[in-house]
Amino acid sequence: MKLYSIEAGKFKLDGGAMFGVVPKSIWQRTNPADSNNMIEMSARCLLIEDGERLVLIDTGMGNKQSEKFFGYYYRWGEETLGSSLNKAGFHPDDVTDVFLTHLHFDHCGGAVSKKGKGSLITAFKNATYWSNKEHWGWATSPNKREVASFLKENILPIEKSGQLQYVEKNPSDYLTKTDLGFDVLFVDGHTEKQMVPVINCGDKKIAYAADLVPTHGHIPLPYIMGYDVRPLLSLDEKEKFLNHCYENNIFLLFEHDPNVEVASLLKTEKGVRIDKKLNLSELI
Repeated sequence: MKLYSIEAGKFKLDGGAMFGVVPKSIWQRTNPADSNNMIEMSARCLLIEDGERLVLIDTGMGNKQSEKFFGYYYRWGEETLGSSLNKAGFHPDDVTDVFLTHLHFDHCGGAVSKKGKGSLITAFKNATYWSNKEHWGWATSPNKREVASFLKENILPIEKSGQLQYVEKNPSDYLTKTDLGFDVLFVDGHTEKQMVPVINCGDKKIAYAADLVPTHGHIPLPYIMGYDVRPLLSLDEKEKFLNHCYENNIFLLFEHDPNVEVASLLKTEKGVRIDKKLNLSELI
């Protein structure tokens, strides 16, 4: 098995929204804000090459939205999903599976592309797309709090394509085994049935932390995003997750941290904290 960090583009979000009730004077130590209170973010996907299978986890924002839409997110940097796949030596047609942790636009926008004058097609024509039934229903009938994050143009073309399949949660185990070569943790604080992959790669275990722990600055338990629909549940889920990762020597891979790709963990009197910061290439 080989793992590749795939940068799908960088953007900015409001720092206060990203850290909820935590004061700016504290969170800006790890995630400094610009004059508009915006902090730098990454859309870091993960590519898993395992035998004949090539699995892409999340797809970033994509590029099919209007300039007005992207103007809210202050995109920066040169990386795109396509250029990063190419840099790793692959083409979108090589991807066999696209695993979507959840369907917020910054995680699934690149899963669908625009063809010609406006028709929408799946960006990975040879891939099976993976979600789960509960989250799919949640996203296609969105609540008013999340409606701006679940965009129909990112979601419905996948279902229409016939490429969609669902992961089924095992209610008796903390992690659910999948046919994709990794396990999945289901969490409900950020959004209903977000899926966090936990990958065994050789003698290393790596958790793709998605929006459960979006950046290394979100490690302390109260550092919960204002976007989460159930913040107290997020806190409980994050505590269990971080303890599980520490106890099982699992590294965290941060989807949204522009500077820190991977971190190991240690236990302190204040709880689980970061031990070492690494690049994925250093780890494996």
